[in-house]
Amino acid sequence: MARRLAEAKSLAVAARYRDALIIGCDQVAVGNGEVLGKPGTREKRDAPAARPIGKRGGVLHGGVRAQHLGRDEPAAAWSPAASLSAGSTTETIDRYLAREQPYDWRGSAKAEGLGIALIAKMEGEDPSALVGLPLIALSICCKSKG
Repeated sequence: MARRLAEAKSLAVAARYRDALIIGCDQVAVGNGEVLGKPGTREKRDAPAARPIGKRGGVLHGGVRAQHLGRDEPAAAWSPAASLSAGSTTETIDRYLAREQPYDWRGSAKAEGLGIALIAKMEGEDPSALVGLPLIALSICCKSKG
């Protein structure tokens, strides 16, 4: 899903430019085996199905696609960004939600700012994907192009 969304974003931008480097990326959050959306509000975030990241852990996946239009074929990479495990208390999560209001982030998972306090352990190939742009995956795309 992350790769497909990254490709769709890059193709939408590429339609408007003839000779440009186009980079598209996206992230997908998974918790309890379900893809988590952007809750939009605190009420929707507090629904039981929307709570896995921060309390029980979850996984963020990143996809990136790069192409220099008019010069080469696109390159894409997939990054299982981070497996997050957290031992956060309800109080810590509530404080994070009140201050950061991360309701436009998938699963309300935002590592920037106070969100980093919810992460007890991170495993993955590309920790930069945790904040949105998987730089290692992007580097792989660019290297594959020479």
